[in-house]
This record gives sequence, structure tokens and C-alpha cells, in this order.
Amino acid sequence: MRITFIGGGNMANALIGGLLAQGFSAGNMQVVEPYAESRERLGAAFAVRCVGTVDAAALDCDTLVLAVKPQQMRVALAPLGGQLKQQLVVSIAAGLRLDDISRWLGGYGRLVRTMPNMAATIGKCITSLYADPSVASSARDDAERVLSAVGTTLWLDNEAQMDAVTAISGSGPAYVFYFIEAIEAAAMQLGFDAAAARKLTMETFLGAVQLADQSTETISTLRQQVTSKGGTTEAALQSFAGSAMADAIGLGVTAAAARSRELGDLLGRD
Repeated sequence: MRITFIGGGNMANALIGGLLAQGFSAGNMQVVEPYAESRERLGAAFAVRCVGTVDAAALDCDTLVLAVKPQQMRVALAPLGGQLKQQLVVSIAAGLRLDDISRWLGGYGRLVRTMPNMAATIGKCITSLYADPSVASSARDDAERVLSAVGTTLWLDNEAQMDAVTAISGSGPAYVFYFIEAIEAAAMQLGFDAAAARKLTMETFLGAVQLADQSTETISTLRQQVTSKGGTTEAALQSFAGSAMADAIGLGVTAAAARSRELGDLLGRD
């Protein structure tokens, strides 16, 4: 499979690095990146072909990965209109719907939309994918091969689910960081210095996540196993409940999904 990345930012870097780590050839990848400094950095890091604009060689590929910012997508796609010949086009741009990308490409239909998150930079990403119904299973496999280079994947039944995915896993790392910050702050209020507070918090999170991942029990059951009646954990959980923390989290995620829909409407305008 020959892959051309349109855009050479952080996500393209992560995907190229992940593909190389899986044995993919640098000679089968190239990047279209307008900024010379970014091209030099990509070429030095990965030995892939980098060009400033779309040329015939860039279009001589099996898969095009759209890795530019959503606000820049329409301009970035302009040189591709009428130039594609059965390439699979994979978008990693948040918010942009396939109908809009297809329209900007002159009605092109071999499209897959994906939603990775920032953990792609360490190969621990969860990426959701949705394919246009016209995309064959072999092409879906190709899209999954690219995105699985940075973590695990999940196929969606309909594109509307992408707004919820954006709210849950796309924005999700920020929620985790927010909670880590709060626990660290509480640890320092209880007398620990910053280094100790960070170590206590991070190791607790890492251990809990790994335990949950490896256990066959539900998350609810695991929580109950840690919570002794009348104990310290119960006191904290009762305080959380009194502050309606679970409701606040649910409202926040719902707000993120609503904003994703709004951005999709805005970004897709002609």
C-alpha cells in the first residue's frame, strides 16, 4: 500500500512513525506539507518524500490520508478535485462530514472518516472509523491498517455516532487530565509536595486503569470492591455524589457532543 499524507502535523507524524514501527516501508509513504521547516523535519525523522504541493507523484498512491486542520481542509482539497482515480481517502479531521468532503472533491465517494485522539503520539490511541457505504471491505481493511498503527480501532454503524465519539474519546484525554489535576491539587492541600503528589496520583491512575482493563469484573463491581462500608472511600464517594459529580460529567460530555454537531454544520458550509 502506498500512502500520501496531506498535512504533516502531529497526527501525521504519529501515523508515519507507527507504520514504520510495524515494518511499513518509508519508500511507500510521502507527505504534502506547505511549510518547509516541517518538511525538513519529517524528511530527517522518517526519510519519507516530502513536497510542498500536490504533484503527480503524490497522487500516485493507493491511500490519501487527510491530516490537515478542519478549517484548512477545503483549501487543501482544492488541488485534488477531479484528480483522484480510485484512491481511498481517509480523513482524520475532527468534525468534517463525509458529504462535505465528497462535495469538495467533486462528488468523490471512496471515503473513510476517522476520529483518533492525542494518545496516538504514544501508540495508545482508540480510533473510531466510519466508511461511506460504497467503500469495499478491502479498502476498509486498508484504512484500519493505517489507523491501527497508533492503537486500537472501532468501526461505527452510522456517521452520526462520530459526534458522540468526539465527545467521549476525542476529548476524553482532557477529562482524564482534568481529574488528575484535581487529585494532584488535593494531595498538595493535604501536605504533599508537587513531585510526591504527581507520583501518588499518576501511579494510582495507571494501576487502576490496568486493573480495570485486565479484570473480567464490571467497573461498578471493582468500585464496590474498593469501597468498605463506613470507610474512607465511601466518605469520598458520598461527597462526590452530594456534589452531583456524575451528573456534571454526563452534562459535560453531552455538551461536547452538541458542540461537535455545531462545528460539523459550521465547517461544512460552502
